Amino acid sequence: MLARLLRRIYFIQLLTGALLGTYAAGQLGLSGAAALALVLLCAVLLPLLVQFGIISVSMIKSRPKQSDSLWLRTYWGEFLAALRIYWMQMPWAGTKPEVWLPDTPQQTQPWRVPVLLVHGYICNDRVWDKIAQALHQAGHPVLAISLEPLFTPIDDYAPQIQQAMQQLQHATGAAQVALVGHSMGGLVIRAWLRQHGSAPVAKIITLGTPHQGTKIATWTPATNTAQMAWHSPWLQALQASETPATRQLMHIALTHHDNIVYPQREQVLADATVTEFKGLGHLELCLDEEVIQWLLQKLH
Repeated sequence: MLARLLRRIYFIQLLTGALLGTYAAGQLGLSGAAALALVLLCAVLLPLLVQFGIISVSMIKSRPKQSDSLWLRTYWGEFLAALRIYWMQMPWAGTKPEVWLPDTPQQTQPWRVPVLLVHGYICNDRVWDKIAQALHQAGHPVLAISLEPLFTPIDDYAPQIQQAMQQLQHATGAAQVALVGHSMGGLVIRAWLRQHGSAPVAKIITLGTPHQGTKIATWTPATNTAQMAWHSPWLQALQASETPATRQLMHIALTHHDNIVYPQREQVLADATVTEFKGLGHLELCLDEEVIQWLLQKLH
């Protein structure tokens, strides 16, 4: 669903840019190769400007009062991460993610703990491309799912997590699975945990999850967005339902320069282990080598 929507959006942007280029070429009296070059330039430039504008708004809104030199580095890095994830990866997602088993037979070399990857808001399973590859190479069976529909209460995703857990356990024979969530995906995991308990859980790792909510969303008609608002009633009820033993399964990664989930340093939970990164944007958490090595270490 999201992949098809993104492809259509980018096609419309490219077409609009080409039309603007055609108009500009006519106004400038260009023809032949010069006109074609301007049309192609405008077709490519418009989607880039739109993406840069979106990143700029989020970076400026989330900028800490006492900023530092890493903010500009994050600005550029997050823009490149958005291009890679939203242009090169997510528009080409498949329809039915499958369990990705290690190349070495389990009888020859025991597999590491299976990992279920749960993406965030307005994303799909392709956001995990780099992390899934690293997990696979390290010997982990991996399943990255796509949550649909895009706009629904977070609790409504719990059956999809339960089905994916059973699929991963059936494919590997493992009694327990590690769950990794990015952004809203961490809340989806916690919502599933509230319904099904922690017995089949080896570990929970969240990357850039709004555990306390985010101030980027004030009003929205989408239920899941409203649930992620800063200190929302839904988040408070979720926290009240968890025990210290449940929280001890959780390892939280946050970045001081998160441009979507802020206040950044407030995204912690009592009894959960917290690791802080700097100079990374929200999407960069899914691409950064340091984060990936930290994730592998936690899973090992």
